[in-house]
Amino acid sequence: MIRVFLIAASPLARAALQNRLNAQSVKIVGAAATIDALGSELSDVQADVLVVDAVGEPPEAIIDSLVDSDLASEIPVVVLAEPVSAAVSTRALHGGIRALLPNEIPSDQLLAALQAAAAGLVVLHPAEVPLAFPASAPASQPLAELPEPLTRREREVLQMLAAGLANKEIAARLNISDHTAKFHVAAILGKLGAATRTEAVALGIRRGLVLL
Repeated sequence: MIRVFLIAASPLARAALQNRLNAQSVKIVGAAATIDALGSELSDVQADVLVVDAVGEPPEAIIDSLVDSDLASEIPVVVLAEPVSAAVSTRALHGGIRALLPNEIPSDQLLAALQAAAAGLVVLHPAEVPLAFPASAPASQPLAELPEPLTRREREVLQMLAAGLANKEIAARLNISDHTAKFHVAAILGKLGAATRTEAVALGIRRGLVLL
C-alpha cells in the first residue's frame, strides 16, 4: 500500500484524483490546495509519494515552486500536467522531480509510476525520452580533475543520491542529522560544479565516483 499526499488547487480535482487513486490500492494520507499550504502536514503523515495535480495551472510556476521548495529532496514527487515544453520537462527532471506525467495517463500506468517513484526510481513517459536522451548528443569532453576531491563520507552520500535517497533517508542510514546530510549534499554539488542532485549523480558517474 503506497501512502500518497495530494496537492491540487481545485477541491473537485482533489476529490477526483483521490477517487481515482483509492481504486488503485493507494492510501491517501492528506491533501492540500497549494505547496505553500503544506506546512508540517507532509512530515506528520509520513507519505511515500507527493502527487501534484498541475492541470489547469501554469506548469512553469508549479515546477519552479517545487524545485525552489526543495521538496523533491525530502519525498518523491510525481506531477500530473497537460503537455509541457522541453524546457519545463528538463527543469523538472534536473530539479529532482521523479515523474512528470500527462494528466490523461491510464490509472494502471499511474499506479506503476507511483510504485517506481516510491522505490527511488525516475519515471519517464515515452514522450519525455527524446528530451532526456537526445539521439545526437555531442561527444563528451574529458573532465578536468576536481579542484577539491570528495571526502569518503561525501562519496558515500553521492552513492546514496544515485540510489534516489532523500536527505532524511541519508541521515538515517549514516546516523547523522538532517542538517548534516543537507550540508554534505551541498558540498558535493559545490565540488562537482553541479546545479542539482541529478546533475551531481551524472557527473559522479562520469568521474567513476558512483558504482552502478
